[in-house]
Amino acid sequence: MATTDAVPTGGPLRTTGRRPDVPEPSGAAPAGAGASPRFEVWASRLAGSLPLAWQRIPFTVTVLAATVLAGLFTRAFWHPSWQQSWFAQVAFGVPALREGRFWTPVSGGLFAHTPGQYLSGLLLFAVIVGACEIRMGTRVVAVTAVAGQVGGVLVASALVAALSTTPWGWAVELAAAREVGATTGTLTVLAVTTAALRSPWRLRIRAALCFTVVVAFLFEGTLGDVAHAVAVAVGLVVGQRLFGVEPGFGPRTRRETRVVAFAGLVAIGLVQVVVLLFPGDGPFGSTVGLAEPVVDVVADLVVVLVVANALRLGKRWAWWVTVGYGLLNVATAVLAVVAVVAGARPTVTPVAVGGALLWTGLTGYLLGTRGAFRVPLRRRVPGGLGGDEQDARERARALLVRNGGSTMSWMTLWPEIRYRFTDDGEGYVGYQRHAGIALALADPVVPPGQLAEAVAGFTDEAERGGLTPCLFSVTEAVADAARATGWRTVRIAEDTLLDLPGLAFTGRKWQTVRTALNRAKRDGIGFRTVVLADEPPAVLAQVRAISEEWVGNKGLPEMGFTLGGVDEALDRDVRVGLAVDGEGGVHGVTSWLPVYAPGGVVRGWTLDVMRRRADGFRPVMEFMIASACLEFAADGHEFVSLSGAPLARADGSAGTDRTDRLLDGLGGALEPFYGFRSLHAFKAKFAPRYEPVYLCFRDEADLPRIGIALTRAYLPDATPRQLVAAGFSGPRERTGAG
Repeated sequence: MATTDAVPTGGPLRTTGRRPDVPEPSGAAPAGAGASPRFEVWASRLAGSLPLAWQRIPFTVTVLAATVLAGLFTRAFWHPSWQQSWFAQVAFGVPALREGRFWTPVSGGLFAHTPGQYLSGLLLFAVIVGACEIRMGTRVVAVTAVAGQVGGVLVASALVAALSTTPWGWAVELAAAREVGATTGTLTVLAVTTAALRSPWRLRIRAALCFTVVVAFLFEGTLGDVAHAVAVAVGLVVGQRLFGVEPGFGPRTRRETRVVAFAGLVAIGLVQVVVLLFPGDGPFGSTVGLAEPVVDVVADLVVVLVVANALRLGKRWAWWVTVGYGLLNVATAVLAVVAVVAGARPTVTPVAVGGALLWTGLTGYLLGTRGAFRVPLRRRVPGGLGGDEQDARERARALLVRNGGSTMSWMTLWPEIRYRFTDDGEGYVGYQRHAGIALALADPVVPPGQLAEAVAGFTDEAERGGLTPCLFSVTEAVADAARATGWRTVRIAEDTLLDLPGLAFTGRKWQTVRTALNRAKRDGIGFRTVVLADEPPAVLAQVRAISEEWVGNKGLPEMGFTLGGVDEALDRDVRVGLAVDGEGGVHGVTSWLPVYAPGGVVRGWTLDVMRRRADGFRPVMEFMIASACLEFAADGHEFVSLSGAPLARADGSAGTDRTDRLLDGLGGALEPFYGFRSLHAFKAKFAPRYEPVYLCFRDEADLPRIGIALTRAYLPDATPRQLVAAGFSGPRERTGAG
């Protein structure tokens, strides 16, 4: 017969009559116990992890323990709390404040309406607040959670009490409601913590958080939803001010801008379908039993299906369609809100009103980010044979491969570039148009001996279109051709070139580079050159995350013109260098643009993208550049260009010429944000040879507009406020540097 006699400490443990050395049959439960061994193991592990959890997240553990005890003591775990006699003593709301129960914003946070909400609330609090406490620290999270919970509930109650004096039926009903739950404090903690996150997750989590809160308010509209909206709005502002690691709230890259617009548009359509299928009762009335919203929802879905993908691609026509439809919804929303507050029933359904308000937010976002949606449907090309934009780019690519070009010529194949083809169709000039300036980029891509004719043809074409011609980042040969016709030239940068034949990184001057190579080998960091478009999605996602984190660290949006990004690196003719550890983690990424000689032969490569992971291998840039140089040398290429840092020169000084001062001022203004001059100094580690790069213009009176055109070319998505901030920060940086 089995026994359960206790034994003295240190003696053999006997719980059954079986021999201790005979194993228990598989799947058998211990004698005298109703639980399975798996539960005992799970419970033991949970108990053992509690001390560690207490050390790392003491606030989260304390609140969870208090909530569990409150639920057990009041039996709220298995009986809905709103049915209990004590509910009015702990629930918060306008009635509780009128009754003098000022403790309810805190006490109400320990309960939930139903057992299901109790469990989901505990899980939500544990995951969100626990993770945020690890990131932000116990003190910050504790203060934020309590202040957010109490402040959000009090402000929401005050707003509802004030609105209940109007004929708005929703507010009158809400003023009599009582609520429980701690989600207000939980969402406040999340809103504050987003300020400490890096791009792109910073914006994505904020967008998802705001969208969820707004949708819940529009289509459910409980007192808790009002408190959530208040707490999240305040939490975002306060968190950004106190803990922001990146400036502002907007997206940093054109891709992220377009993705957010695409996601918002799709989400609006999906939300309205869900609300139609699962009706509720919100601030603008009940959607139960309504058939009229079907037409409104179908109309929205048609717009979403037609323009969503085009909006993701940055198409200008999609932006106009979405904004136009959004403005119609804005008018609908304004009229409906006025009618509801005045106590009248709006002429449109609650689903349409809520959807119109969502469209209002999306329309405001699109108006504020219109610079990211400039890809035309078709664009005529001046000069030569003409054609649409895609045809022009393909023609330009073929001409560049046939004629060859300078180290920066590949950049003329990027978006935003227009083309002026020569009269015989054998060459082209790539340019952008800003502030009345036709800003040509790099040398004309023409057969040998036709540089002067190409410059003259570009000048004539620009003048016929009412534009002022300007040549930017051209070589000595083009500068000589421009000077011969009376143009003025100024050196704006140096192209940094490494000759590859015989390159071995030996000698004292290469010590830093050798150290990076040796350390990478010791740390298990490898290098490979790839076609990025062929890489697995996991690798591409890491590359995008590294790039967007780098852009997020800047005070200005992503730059363009002579600075490419991940989208440009996806070109199959571009080679991308990756620094990868043994677990597949990407530590850094570089991209290399081909430099063609006449006849279609790649004679060299130009460095474009340089991005590194903030917490990755420190000397990863030196390692990747050196590894790429050795690989290109082994393949028989002539040189690599580390590219000239825009608006930076080797001597680092400005001349007394007015043009020098203008460009030095622009470069100095952008230096604190993008470090062009620091980048130029970094490239000096590779002991390159320098070739001058020029700006060519005809009249000093054009310089102010040229400065504006350059700013717009490099910063097409910057707001006036950001540009003003750049202007003020530049002089401070130069003063600080002596």
